[in-house]
Amino acid sequence: MAALTLAAFTTLVIDVLGDGRSPWSLPPAAAFVLLATFGYGWASQNRRLRYAYIGMLLLLGVGVFAFSAASVGATLMLVVLAIRATLLLPLPAVAAVVLPLPLLHAGMEVDEGLREGVALFAAAGFAVVITKVLMREQQARAELARAHQRLREYAAQAETLAAAQERNRVARDIHDGLGHALTVVQMQIKAARAVLAPDPARADTMLVKAQDQAEEALREVRRSVSALRESRPPLPEALRALAEDAGVPTEVDVSGNVRTLLADAEEALFRAAQEGLTNVRRHARASRAVVVLDYTDPSAVRLEVRDDGSFSEPGADSGYGLLGLRERAAGLGGTLSLTPAPGGGSTLLMEVPG
Repeated sequence: MAALTLAAFTTLVIDVLGDGRSPWSLPPAAAFVLLATFGYGWASQNRRLRYAYIGMLLLLGVGVFAFSAASVGATLMLVVLAIRATLLLPLPAVAAVVLPLPLLHAGMEVDEGLREGVALFAAAGFAVVITKVLMREQQARAELARAHQRLREYAAQAETLAAAQERNRVARDIHDGLGHALTVVQMQIKAARAVLAPDPARADTMLVKAQDQAEEALREVRRSVSALRESRPPLPEALRALAEDAGVPTEVDVSGNVRTLLADAEEALFRAAQEGLTNVRRHARASRAVVVLDYTDPSAVRLEVRDDGSFSEPGADSGYGLLGLRERAAGLGGTLSLTPAPGGGSTLLMEVPG
C-alpha cells in the first residue's frame, strides 16, 4: 500500500510538471500520502476513529482530484482511498465511500464524464473486491494456523492422557500380578522355615512352590514391562489354578454356560479373583474361601470371592489393589464392591458386561 500511494503521488507530480496541472494539488496530495501511509496503523487500532480517518482521506483525495483536474495521479489516490476503506470499514460504509466517486466527473462533457466516471468506479470497485479476497485469504490462513495450534494442543493432551492411562494400567498389572505372586512366595517361605527342622520333606515342597511363584512373578514383571498379553487358559481353568495356590482351601464354583468374553473383561475378572484371594490370605484369617464365576446373566458376568474370616477395612496395600480393580471395572462399564458377608467374612464382587 505504501508503494501504491507513493506511485500515485509520483504520477501526480509528473502530471503537474508535464501537463501543466495546478501545483496547488501537491500540498493536499502530500498530506494524503502521509496520512494514508503513517496514519493507517493508528486508525486500525482505534475503531471509533476509523470513520474520521477515512473521512479525512476522502476530503484530501477530492481536493487533489479537483485541483489537478482529474489527473491520473488523483485517480490512483482515490483507488488507495477505496482500499484503505475496505481494510478498515464494514462493506456498507465502503459502498458509501466508493459509489459517489464517479460524481466527481459531473463537470465534464457528458461522454467524457461518463467514460471517466465508469472507469474510476470500475478501478475502485476492482480494488475493493481484490482487497476483500486478500483479507479473507489472510483470515483463512490465520484460522488455519489457530486450528493447527489447537490440534497440536489436543495431540499433546491426548498423549499425556494416554501416558497416564498406560501408567495406571502398568501399576495395576504390577500390583495385581507381582504383588499376588510375591505374597505367595512370602507365605511359602515362612511356612517352610516353620517346618524345616521337624519335616524337611514338607519344607522342600513349600520351597518348590515358592520357587514356582518367584518364576511366575518374574513372568509378570516381564509381561507388564513389555505390555504384551500372554496367553492364558480359559477363565474357569485359570481360576482353578489360582485356587490351588490360594494358601487356604478354596472352592471354584462355575455356573451358567461358559462363554468367551472380551480379553479385558477376562483380565479384570481374573485380577479380581487374584486380589480377593490375596486379601483373604493377608487379612481375613479365614479357614476356607469360595470363588464363584456366574455366567447365568446373558448380558453380564459376575465373580465373587467369599471367605469365612473376619471383615476389615482395606489397608493401604489392598486399598491400591481395590482401586485398580475399580478402575478396571469402570473402564468396562461394570462395578466392584467389597462388603461384609452375613455370618462373618467378606464378599468381593465384580460384575462386568459380557
